[in-house]
Amino acid sequence: MRAEAIRRIANYLRRTPLHPQWLLGGNEVTGRWVAQVAHGRILDIGCADRWIEQQLPQGSDYIGLDYLATGKHMYGARPDLFADASQLPLADASVDTVVILEVMEHLRRPHEALQEIARVLRPNGRLLLSMPFLYPIHDAPHDYQRLTIHGLTRDINAVGLRVDALTPMQGSAESAGLIACLALGGMSLRAFQQRSPSMLLVPFVIVAIPLVNLIAWLAGRLLPSWDAITAGYQLAATKS
Repeated sequence: MRAEAIRRIANYLRRTPLHPQWLLGGNEVTGRWVAQVAHGRILDIGCADRWIEQQLPQGSDYIGLDYLATGKHMYGARPDLFADASQLPLADASVDTVVILEVMEHLRRPHEALQEIARVLRPNGRLLLSMPFLYPIHDAPHDYQRLTIHGLTRDINAVGLRVDALTPMQGSAESAGLIACLALGGMSLRAFQQRSPSMLLVPFVIVAIPLVNLIAWLAGRLLPSWDAITAGYQLAATKS
């Protein structure tokens, strides 16, 4: 079976424990979070297919922005604007809410981007940000950094924003299971790409992935989470 066929099958299985990313969950929780907090004129940096627009309150003034090199050629983005996040083509204090989801790791100049976000936010404007922490390199070569909870707080405060909430997006058990399943899936894919004899082990991996998923899911409900391990963070901040 070709690697492309494996990817197509995996997409169908995404919402089941058979998929390596099952523990990551879908966009529903993030969509509800953004819908509860976002208001007014909303700038979505790294908007991709504008999925968050469908979650927003009726009457929101939505602006989708993406980066040409990655948005158009890797994600098929449909923004209102193509621009670099470190040089936003918007006036000072012109936006009520900035949404930037799973984008910070892909920015060559993250500090400059945060400075621009602070510049375009109105007083008391909100920043809603999510970023992976323990997660494989993706969209290479456009994957440049991960930040701890302390690094995120430092960088947000450095541009004059106040962190209101900063929480793990996944518990430690779910995060550990997710990384294990992604490693198993990635190694299996590499075996097919290299036509390695280790392809013979893939049936065992197909059995192992749902077992790891279910054990991690159960552990996450029976044991307290350890804050030092998470797949990513979700942050809300305000411009004072």
